Amino acid sequence: MNRKCGARTAAAVAALFLLTGCGVHIPADPDGTLDAVRDATLHAGASPNPGFIEVDGERTVSGPEADAIEAFADTLGARVEWTVGSEEALVRGLENGALDIVAAGLTDETPWSEQAGMTRPYAEAVLEDGSVHKLVMLVPIGENAFLSELEGFLAAYTGETR
Repeated sequence: MNRKCGARTAAAVAALFLLTGCGVHIPADPDGTLDAVRDATLHAGASPNPGFIEVDGERTVSGPEADAIEAFADTLGARVEWTVGSEEALVRGLENGALDIVAAGLTDETPWSEQAGMTRPYAEAVLEDGSVHKLVMLVPIGENAFLSELEGFLAAYTGETR
């Protein structure tokens, strides 16, 4: 390792220790999503997509993704409050802070990746046309502690090894 690289590494480690000593936690949630949800309410958005999210009425949501979100909320001691709508309306809810998570059978090719944070793919699905896609969920942009907690949960829930 050359001296320049060693100095950069030392500076990065020193900065990490300084930030840790100042009470800064990484990853962080600038808007406090994880803390706001814990032991409270997880505001979840659902857009119907057969096989992933089923909607019966205004707030009765079921399906594999709904089950995963309900189980995630349980790990946080939270209850889920569902909002049903179009993907566009739900993404606006993420942007304006009304929602904490959106599920809709979304794939890693979602057009909403510029407006919302996206989990790492947590499962694969074979669609009706036979194509295989990687499934993701959406969260507010920048809420990295919440995203990290969700991704860790999804990995355990789906049996993924990290």
